[in-house]
Amino acid sequence: MESLLSSFQKFTSVQRNRVVFPKALISSSYAPVSTQQQNPSTSTSSSSNSKPKRTAKTVKPVTVTPNAEPKKKVLIPIGYGTEEMEAVIMVNVLRRAGAEVIIASVESELEIEASAGTRLVADTSISTCSNQIFDLIALPGGMPGSARLRDCEILRKMTSKQAEEKRFYGAICAAPAVTLNPWGLLKRKQTTGHPAFMHELPTFWAVKSNIQISGELTTSRGPGTTFEFALSLVAQLFGESVAAEIGTALLMRTDANQLRGEEFNKVEWSVDHIPRVLIPIANGSEEIEVVTLIDVLRRANVEVIVASVEKSVQIVASQGTNIVADKSIREASESIYDLIVLPGGAAGADRLQKSKVLKKMLKEQKSAGRIFGAICSSPLVLQKQGLIEEKRVTAHPSIINQLTSQVNGTGVTIDGTLITSKGLATVADFALAIVKKFHGHARARSVAEGLVIEYPRS
Repeated sequence: MESLLSSFQKFTSVQRNRVVFPKALISSSYAPVSTQQQNPSTSTSSSSNSKPKRTAKTVKPVTVTPNAEPKKKVLIPIGYGTEEMEAVIMVNVLRRAGAEVIIASVESELEIEASAGTRLVADTSISTCSNQIFDLIALPGGMPGSARLRDCEILRKMTSKQAEEKRFYGAICAAPAVTLNPWGLLKRKQTTGHPAFMHELPTFWAVKSNIQISGELTTSRGPGTTFEFALSLVAQLFGESVAAEIGTALLMRTDANQLRGEEFNKVEWSVDHIPRVLIPIANGSEEIEVVTLIDVLRRANVEVIVASVEKSVQIVASQGTNIVADKSIREASESIYDLIVLPGGAAGADRLQKSKVLKKMLKEQKSAGRIFGAICSSPLVLQKQGLIEEKRVTAHPSIINQLTSQVNGTGVTIDGTLITSKGLATVADFALAIVKKFHGHARARSVAEGLVIEYPRS
């Protein structure tokens, strides 16, 4: 993946007023309010002894910030078969930048099953958005998700109006060819897309690049280029300095030659059946890590079970994405897994740490010699259980000084039956390392190519 600096130098959009990016947003959680919730009514009461007061018109309180710019508003529509990595990474990155991101379902239900089986719950229905104005409409890809977006008449009208009024719009993966092209929104626009759909783009305007900006339209290739795509949208909405700061916080690789991972005390992970992997999740889990793991592993024919440690199977992730688990952790504990992987997110890791069922499963996993791992903040969960003593690990830079194990500097570290990752933008490498250990290099490379991720030939 090329450096952020070289990616930003390709931008052709007009520079806009920049917004100072609040650093607190990098780690803070976003909790959206349901569109169905009503503002609680307020009432005042007085005792019989109180003096009569003048009545006045009720005025909504307004907070005025000098020189404050209006919050950027972004629409990300989803449907059955939407590519989950693309949708979730866009939502996460744009919310970190301070945008008000609305996830809208084009289906009759808010809950949709994405292309790799992840169950996502939208914030609202597309019908509630039809009269709103957005600074950006960004379409994720995936099949049949792109076709479901194409067939939504409300979305077609909204995106067409967006283009006519010269506001930003974008699409990734299959969406440029399958969604925007039939709507006539690629005319005289240089466009890119997933390699499998390039032949469906206007011939003389198709460009083989990770990111292509043509006026108000931005297009990109696939799951593996979504971080670059989302950061390019941030740069256009908020300025390049904001995008660069977020790219650093996301642990984006700035050197193509940077070592992706390292292995110590090598052991075979091969099994005589389809590998079974458990991903426990909680309120506050980092959605990029959860969804990337699910997507990549299922593409490689790994059986993935997502289990909630909360009372509900639906959780609210660190940047406000609603994810529905396959089952509860108690139900999941009735089975044996070849690998248990803990996603990160500071608040989510704390919630995982409090699950007695999960802690018991992890201890049994290690004592049985089976594989386990953790991402981002979650190596601390393993450390508190005494599961990573005398092991080499890696973790998110914010918790490195809390680890007592030997820390390795690479994005992914494998030590025997333990695998750890720094998290966020390094998680695709983490998931591909798991695929390689279970199925070999050729399978991992094949999956990477489908995701449009550069992967070593040997």
